[in-house]
Amino acid sequence: MLSDDEKKKLNNRLRRVIGQVEAVGRMIDNEEYCVDILMQLSAATGALSKVGQIVLEQHIQSCVSEAIQSGDPQQRSEKIEELMKVFRKYSE
Repeated sequence: MLSDDEKKKLNNRLRRVIGQVEAVGRMIDNEEYCVDILMQLSAATGALSKVGQIVLEQHIQSCVSEAIQSGDPQQRSEKIEELMKVFRKYSE
């Protein structure tokens, strides 16, 4: 599980992403230069991706690690399959 400090940091990151996405909307409304809009979109996408990486890392360090250490083959297999689904989704 995420600590309170980690949750706070992730929520701060998400608020920045929200601000970046809102800025993209304003830029479109103001008919700003397309390349500038694309750069802002890239920044928002990168920031959101970083949040995903942090959550995935925490999941591996906690849930997946616990399943492997449990010695339960079914639980271990379920967590590995779950991870594979996430990796497939991220690689699309």
